[in-house]
Amino acid sequence: MPKGRVTMNKGLNRVSPYLFVFPSMLLFVWFGLIPIAWIVYLSFTDYSMLQPPVWKGLDNYVRLLQDPLFAKAVGNTAWYWLGTVLPSMAIGLVLAVLMSMRLKLLPLFRALIYLPGTLSSVAVAMTWLWLLDPSSGPVNRWLSFIGITGRNWLNSPDTSLASIIVIGIWTGIGFCMIVLLGGIQGISVSLYEAAALDGASSLRQFFYITIPLLKPMLLFLFIIATIRSFQVFDLVYILTGGGPANSSTTIVSQIVNASFQEYRMGYASAMAVFLLLVTLAVTLLQYWLGGRNSASD
Repeated sequence: MPKGRVTMNKGLNRVSPYLFVFPSMLLFVWFGLIPIAWIVYLSFTDYSMLQPPVWKGLDNYVRLLQDPLFAKAVGNTAWYWLGTVLPSMAIGLVLAVLMSMRLKLLPLFRALIYLPGTLSSVAVAMTWLWLLDPSSGPVNRWLSFIGITGRNWLNSPDTSLASIIVIGIWTGIGFCMIVLLGGIQGISVSLYEAAALDGASSLRQFFYITIPLLKPMLLFLFIIATIRSFQVFDLVYILTGGGPANSSTTIVSQIVNASFQEYRMGYASAMAVFLLLVTLAVTLLQYWLGGRNSASD
């Protein structure tokens, strides 16, 4: 083969991987990086969509730090994150262990537990609006059977956020169970048999075999659940609208209100940048902690 053709083939072999990746990278840049850069720029401006952006520097961020309503939204989002992520993972892990056993009607139980995670947020919210209805909802009727007086769960400042947290746990358990169940089924049975021969109880096998080998799945679930909890909006919008008295408002709710109801796009962009930075920081921290745990193992 001529030397020039060999050189050309080598050049094509070096370039061809980038040609395959180029369409995906182009989409990522066009629909990902460019919008993010535009939002960051708008966060330093006063923009109402009716007039061109006017540069304001750090005014939006200063206002953000002094806004008590935004501070309330950050606190509610943090409580939602704390109240949904770890309980969903813990319950999902327990169910995954149970579902890995040889039980009758096992496929049916798996489907029923995973079903809430496949439903749209609108369907979930409408279902819980009926369940928690103060006058005719099944929840208050069931509580009355055991002598507990029901209440208006979604329209009370004391219970609105807690109700949304319970619903968030309910919708997240199935996904956690499926991911962890796949991890458990990938663990070699010989490890448990060897541990049993050494006299390890089922509980010790769970803490010293199952959980350590599930660390990559647990880290993945923690990151995904964290991102989803920070972005919660649809359940809040349909169930409570952020009320009553902003008791269940979240960061994304405030972003939507500031942008599409008050037309303060610059201020809403500053909120979005804040949410992006917090999500990125928490995700990187989780990766760092996961890497340290893996290195120590």
